[in-house]
Amino acid sequence: MTFNQPQNLKTISALIGAKFVGDENFQVFGTNEIHMVKPGEIVFVNHPKYYDKALNSPATIILIDKEVDCPEGKALLISDDPFRDFNKINTHFTKIFNFKEELHNVEVGEGTFIHPTAVIGNDVTIGKNCHIFPNVVIGDRTVIGDNVVIQANTVLGGDAFYYRKLNGSFDRLISVGNVVIENNVEIGNGCTVDRGVTDSTVIGEGSVLDNQIQIGHDTIIGKKCLIASQTGIAGCCVIEDEVTIWGQVGMASGVRVESGTVLLAKCGVNRDLKKGTYFGPIAEEFREYLRKEVKLKNL
Repeated sequence: MTFNQPQNLKTISALIGAKFVGDENFQVFGTNEIHMVKPGEIVFVNHPKYYDKALNSPATIILIDKEVDCPEGKALLISDDPFRDFNKINTHFTKIFNFKEELHNVEVGEGTFIHPTAVIGNDVTIGKNCHIFPNVVIGDRTVIGDNVVIQANTVLGGDAFYYRKLNGSFDRLISVGNVVIENNVEIGNGCTVDRGVTDSTVIGEGSVLDNQIQIGHDTIIGKKCLIASQTGIAGCCVIEDEVTIWGQVGMASGVRVESGTVLLAKCGVNRDLKKGTYFGPIAEEFREYLRKEVKLKNL
């Protein structure tokens, strides 16, 4: 999430009541998750296992639960609960309405048809010659390009599935990102595309999604991808251009699939994949999978 205007370390420290380490005028441009973070942004970390990853990430402001040595050129915010304070920063700069208030500010391009039963949130942009079918829900800050088709009962911009366990209950990391649908995308019936926690979930130009597909927060789908029904893609994945994903594929969070890859039905993806054709509950190169099956059969 990028702030409307740059802040400084002292201002953010005062907002969350945290001690800071670094120049009080150190500039802060926004917040982001560890997978997506860029220089000038805040990342949070609340477990020693991930301290080094956060401190050595591109983030230049680290919201952390212990005072540690501050890397050169960076700043720290010391908090007793970084998860809570990350939410506090995000919701201070991005108000969450969740359809409780209709402020709208919706821009719709020429030639676009939106069925009267569709529900559209605030600050939404929809391009030219789009077709929005019945009962579609489009959440706040969603951006839709030209010539996009979104079929019935699809939801764009729902909350990310991102929780921690706290005092025996689940505590949500609040989603302040959005969804971006590029030009010439078609999305089938009953799909769900979660908005980014702090960034954008993106469906690339010319991609086609079948029915009943789940796309997790901050995932990037490339251009001209083809995704069949009942596929579930977790958050923070990167699916490069012209990837084909057949039915009931499941994908763990944070993986990258190289351009031109084919994932056959019911494939399970738990790691980054180079270009190829894959099959199996733990994705294997298809020919290797067949060789293994032949050997097993001949035992």
